[in-house]
Amino acid sequence: MTDAARAATFVVEARNERGENVTTAIAGEHPLTIYLDKREIVTLMTLGQAPEALALGYLRNQRLVARIEDIVSVQVDWETAACAVTTTAPSPGLTSRLQKRTVTTGCGQGTVFGDLMDEIDKVELSAEARINTSSLYALLDAVRLRETVYKQAGAVHGCALAQDSSILYFVEDVGRHNAVDAIAGRMWLDDVAGDDKVFYTTGRLTSEMVIKCAQMRVPILVSRSGLTRMGWEVAQKTGLTMIGRAKGKHFLLFTGRERIAG
Repeated sequence: MTDAARAATFVVEARNERGENVTTAIAGEHPLTIYLDKREIVTLMTLGQAPEALALGYLRNQRLVARIEDIVSVQVDWETAACAVTTTAPSPGLTSRLQKRTVTTGCGQGTVFGDLMDEIDKVELSAEARINTSSLYALLDAVRLRETVYKQAGAVHGCALAQDSSILYFVEDVGRHNAVDAIAGRMWLDDVAGDDKVFYTTGRLTSEMVIKCAQMRVPILVSRSGLTRMGWEVAQKTGLTMIGRAKGKHFLLFTGRERIAG
């Protein structure tokens, strides 16, 4: 597997409100086309910090590859803006899944393949997972301190996987779906289970974000932003705990109240 991370920010000249020239950091953005066994799957616009994990997480969350053991190699080449993923054998039903596309509200992605909603009934989330309010506040503070690219340049979303208030993975990208997929890829590579974890995102909680979190078996989803009606409905359907508008010592608990301790 390659390790082909790109610089997160670039310095450009701008002019401020006083007419002064200033140097400022802007976020990187690069197209990355994912190929699965020489078949073009999708082109993602990405910050490029974790392209291999992003590709793996995307294939995992789209159910285009069933097991990490099926992966033979992941090779990123920025000269061709391509990521080639090779498996032991083509995934059964790949052609039919690719023929069904849904355009989503996701920034930096915008397409999902197959009948992901139809598979959500198979998801079982841990009923034992809990987080108390003090740990939630500590997690929000820890994430705030980690948003390095956002502080420098803005224009990115951040996602974190945590156990209680301890951050295990933190990824920023130009699209929130890219960030969640990159974390899913790292979990896959490291054989990290989601059953007792908390997932945090800076982005809004749409149905696709909730589905991805549920597929990763993470029972608690937190966002500093709001949510959509379909996201709320899917969270109720899967029994996922959904927390929105989480900033400082404020949050709104929408579903799965039993997992929040005082």
